[in-house]
Amino acid sequence: MPSLKTLAAAAGLLALAAAAPAQAQNTGNKNIGIDEAKKVVTVGAFTPVTGPVPFYAILTHAADAYFKHVNENGGIEGWTVKYVTQDDGYEPARSASVTRQMVEREGIFALAASVGTATNTAVLPYAREVGLPVVGPIGGASAFYVDPNVFPLLPDYGWSAAMNVDYAVNDLKLKKIALLWENDELGKSGKRGFDLYMKHVGLEPVESVPFDVKTTSFAPHIRRVANAGAEAVVLFGSNANLAAALKAADQAGVSAKWFAPFFTADPSTFKLAGDLLNGVYFSSWLMPVTSGEPSVAAYRAAVKKHYPNDAQGVFGLNGWSNAAVFGEGFRALLKSGKPLTRENLVKALETLDGVTVGGAKGVSFRAGDHRGTRQEGIIQAQNGQFVLVRDFRPYPDVVFNAKAE
Repeated sequence: MPSLKTLAAAAGLLALAAAAPAQAQNTGNKNIGIDEAKKVVTVGAFTPVTGPVPFYAILTHAADAYFKHVNENGGIEGWTVKYVTQDDGYEPARSASVTRQMVEREGIFALAASVGTATNTAVLPYAREVGLPVVGPIGGASAFYVDPNVFPLLPDYGWSAAMNVDYAVNDLKLKKIALLWENDELGKSGKRGFDLYMKHVGLEPVESVPFDVKTTSFAPHIRRVANAGAEAVVLFGSNANLAAALKAADQAGVSAKWFAPFFTADPSTFKLAGDLLNGVYFSSWLMPVTSGEPSVAAYRAAVKKHYPNDAQGVFGLNGWSNAAVFGEGFRALLKSGKPLTRENLVKALETLDGVTVGGAKGVSFRAGDHRGTRQEGIIQAQNGQFVLVRDFRPYPDVVFNAKAE
């Protein structure tokens, strides 16, 4: 999902965090959200039911379907999960406000699969204040990887761009590679990883062309790509951008191999691009939605049961997988035998090592290093489906261990 700049919103929330009432302070060691007698743990999430991106609610539907599925199948080591959600309209100030309400009124143990980059960033000051774990935030910000209370799945887009280049160079033996990148933090993050890995393999991009997120005509961009003789084109932008670029390339007779990030490997992109999407490669930390893996098959069945009108795609599997981070962490906490506190949940999550979480493989968290997703596979669009064509591999060290700019 595209990152959003959040400095102004986050700064505006410092007063909100400071104004938290006394009873909400220093609660990290209390078993808030834990009902030992009934074996119920309460977790929460904010989600944009209203506002500019109400379709993101599909992420929360899938997370809710995950918890319903868990509860219907014996719970987590016998514990039931109560999932509380609040509409924040995708407004960072409201996200912080409803999070405080869920802590104080609902007594949530943790946030689980809360939606948005700017919105999750905005709640961090308050979460730190009360010791609230933020588990599986659905967004991408460098702060998430190092904050001791935050456990993200989504990777830095630069890591994904590097995986696209790695497959193009080492598996397809292509050398002339161009980059089309959205001129915002999403595209700039992808560009950083692309440039770093290209330098690592001793190559220069034949073209590097920015575009605005609202771009609908890619004819000028494709001319530059064609004139440069590109054998491969890596595009970091939305599914609508990808579809428009593919159409322009088709009209211009450009036959390069195409690469794109995980969130475009979705049925909605086939609706936009049609058969032109067939053959496109996607670096993805998620297994294909059609995968036979039990954790992915469970997603399909649960969403069909609880939200039959929702499309089954990468957005839904994303929400399901981020909710599953809490499930795996709480299971580890229960098995540890330690008191059920927020602090011990954080410690339990940091013991997860190479586990499969929903649609993600090889997820690990360590103290001081919360980069949960540490590997990606390569998916290709084939005959209207998404197929894994290269199994999951660790991100190249040159980008994975690079310091964020």
